[in-house]
Amino acid sequence: MSSPLAATPTPEAPPHTGGLLLLMDGTAGLLTVAALGIVLLLVLIIKVRLQPFVALLAVSIAVGLSAGLSVTELFGTVQRSTSVSMIESGMGGILGHVAIIIGLGTMLGAILEVSGGAEALSARLLNLFGEKRAPLAMGLTGLIFGIPVFFDVGIFVLAPIVYAAAKRSGKSILLYCMPLLAGLSMTHAFLPPHPGPVAAAGLFKVDLGWVILMGVIVGIPAVLAAWAYAAWIGKRLFVPVPQDMVEAAEEAKAAVAAERAVRRAAVGGATDGADTTTIKTTGTAKSTGTGAGTGTGSGSVAVAVGEGPSEAPAEQPPSLSTVFLIIGTPLLLILAATFSSIALDPSTFRSVVEFFGHPFVALTIALLMAYYLLGIRRGWSRKSLETVSTASLKPVGNILLVVGAGGVFGAVLKGSGIADALADTFNDVGLPIIVLAWLISVVLRVAQGSATVAIVTTAGIVVPLVEGQDLSQAHLALIIMAISAGSIFASHVNDGGFWIVAKYFGISERDTLKSWTVLETVLSVAGFAMAAMLSVFI
Repeated sequence: MSSPLAATPTPEAPPHTGGLLLLMDGTAGLLTVAALGIVLLLVLIIKVRLQPFVALLAVSIAVGLSAGLSVTELFGTVQRSTSVSMIESGMGGILGHVAIIIGLGTMLGAILEVSGGAEALSARLLNLFGEKRAPLAMGLTGLIFGIPVFFDVGIFVLAPIVYAAAKRSGKSILLYCMPLLAGLSMTHAFLPPHPGPVAAAGLFKVDLGWVILMGVIVGIPAVLAAWAYAAWIGKRLFVPVPQDMVEAAEEAKAAVAAERAVRRAAVGGATDGADTTTIKTTGTAKSTGTGAGTGTGSGSVAVAVGEGPSEAPAEQPPSLSTVFLIIGTPLLLILAATFSSIALDPSTFRSVVEFFGHPFVALTIALLMAYYLLGIRRGWSRKSLETVSTASLKPVGNILLVVGAGGVFGAVLKGSGIADALADTFNDVGLPIIVLAWLISVVLRVAQGSATVAIVTTAGIVVPLVEGQDLSQAHLALIIMAISAGSIFASHVNDGGFWIVAKYFGISERDTLKSWTVLETVLSVAGFAMAAMLSVFI
């Protein structure tokens, strides 16, 4: 017979003791640690101007120690033991999935950029839609070309086409650049292989096929709403074509022509076939193709050395069908693999589909296709392909470190018990998780400016809220869409994208707030509304 004392339940203790929990224990202490950690993160990024990777790592360590984690739990031990470093597992767990996808996607985008694929795409669309529908053509260009390239790279490559269209029509440059920016921003926020949705998919353990599908379903209505606002503001706010950018474009053309002349002289003025060489420039970048194919910034210049006594002929731009084939192949393969597990019984055929549709394999196939179709078949040397690919990976390091540090932050929140405390508290609030996800992402985005930081930090907070709820992959993908939508809300002066848009298109800060900032807000709200509506039925 058990005694009454033995039957008395004992209160549950927090998983760790120490740090601030010595002063304030239980759920209240864990929530205080979480709140102070987020405030510290914002202060370090906004006020101290600390690099986001360093800020996230420092805050993760501070939060872990404050929540009572031991040094061994955080860092492991020098000797081999059964203890696992929370920092190493958090960093490695997310980067093992994300780094390969981002690396392959970045190289693919670089080959498309330097080969003139963007210019071929925009030129064909402009001819197809005509002068009156040029803004729509620019929007579609941004939407399609934004899939494989980063947002800022898309601006650098496509801005000269915007200048040409606006100069030819005599209308406000906003009428042409805003649809383009909406397309680039939508793909950057909602679709792989961009870092934000890929990182979130890794943290939520969602197949990229579902992220692609929901990204398209949510993103298309959102970008249509943004295009409607772009047409409205473009007719009411006149911004002339920036002359300094036009002059820089002309200088880039002259520099490339001079470089080609030097190359022609070096080879004796005649070669068999065409040999494309990549040249680094400072301050200007040009991708050969049709139309006005120059842009300011810095990057690789693809030029052709061919035969002829006076001047080497320009490299012919790739066909539109080739560009679509390269961009569409990995998307279709990934989607096929995702839905084969639903539509097909286990079989050899399904295994083959899943193999070729794995993101690593699908993107490798697309990259090899780009190497051949846009490079080797058109006269590029192997050295040129290597140079373009290697150069494209240089800016990726910062992105991967920030994503990895976000994984560390999430691991610390979970391992310290803070995530469970947050989950219990948010469940008591009564708001749907998808709404909370968007709101948290919006606050982090507006406060510190970086969309990637907003996504990885929000994901680290939200992932524990969905654990144990048996949500479908499709529903989790919609939560990722809500987080991604929140990460682009109200781009303003603390966002690097704000200044790129303002300076590249010659828009004053005030007019950039009226146009670009509102455009991003429309895109964010429309995307979230679509995701929230779908979540009711999925």
